[in-house]
Amino acid sequence: MKIILPTSTVGSLPKPSWLAEPETLWSPWKLEGDALIEAKQDALRVTLQEQLNANIDIVSDGEQTRQHFVTSFIEHLEGVDFEKRKTVRIRNRYDASVPSVVGDVSLKKSVFSEDVKFLRQQTDRQIKWCLPGPMTMIDTLYDAHYHSKEQLAWEFAKILNQEAKELEKAGVDIIQFDEPAFNVFFDEVNDWGIAALERAIEGLKCETAVHICYGYGIKANTDWKKTLGGEWRQYETTFPSLQKSSIDIISLEYQNSNVPMELMELIRGKKVMVGAIDVASHNIETPEAVAKTLRQALSFVNVDKLYPSTNCGMAPLPRQIARAKLHALSQGVEILRKELRNEMS
Repeated sequence: MKIILPTSTVGSLPKPSWLAEPETLWSPWKLEGDALIEAKQDALRVTLQEQLNANIDIVSDGEQTRQHFVTSFIEHLEGVDFEKRKTVRIRNRYDASVPSVVGDVSLKKSVFSEDVKFLRQQTDRQIKWCLPGPMTMIDTLYDAHYHSKEQLAWEFAKILNQEAKELEKAGVDIIQFDEPAFNVFFDEVNDWGIAALERAIEGLKCETAVHICYGYGIKANTDWKKTLGGEWRQYETTFPSLQKSSIDIISLEYQNSNVPMELMELIRGKKVMVGAIDVASHNIETPEAVAKTLRQALSFVNVDKLYPSTNCGMAPLPRQIARAKLHALSQGVEILRKELRNEMS
């Protein structure tokens, strides 16, 4: 039976304290070797159970096996040197020490397929797996080899396609490409960013999604948001091109943002993951607030194409806050489901 308004998270969920330092991005692992592998699998089981307890319909690994949503994929690539680090400006927002591209990039074997197989064994629900998008990968590196963002994006797109096909074989239902850079580099997105994304999904039979947000709830991102004014219209620049793309699902940030809801009209016909949970606040949404956001979204998204979700990943949040927010999401969706069922009866 088809689920109305299927819920999901965008990606990361908090890691338990025995695996890594809580509420911290790029937190080093507290274990190593076989003990680390076992601990990651235990964390995956725990975060899956928390999603199931909250009645989340499309589940994920919560990124328990990854330190960071971009670099944990990049570290497995040939041609990238993590010892040769440079300080670069990430999305024109904050400085970070990043690895360097020193040669032709390539992928020797799948990075996440074994983790996907493990997750697939734990549940019969739809599972989603996140990969970094080509443009966001570029923005998290120093390129000392290609000296061309477009060429490097194309190389990454081919590698991502290779990985995505392996994840599809391993049992993934939805592959999501995280592209927060799409909200910053508008000319590049339309010139070659979406084309690179199309290359990354080439030949896939599973559903595909692109997640475009305003970033984790860290200070650099929340400070940037304060400079964006009363209306955030960044989506307006890229939505027309995305509407024409082959991507199945577009994931957006809305809760407690200044994004005009009517911008979703520009992607009418696409499935839309509407962020109804604010990941930049410890305040727990009421189910009624979640239902209100989604009710408004139904003016611009067909009911069979609306996927309620979080704004972004919740790795920086305390576990109990993230857990409560997941319950608020599903409870708010249930309010709206009942309303829809009553309208149809």
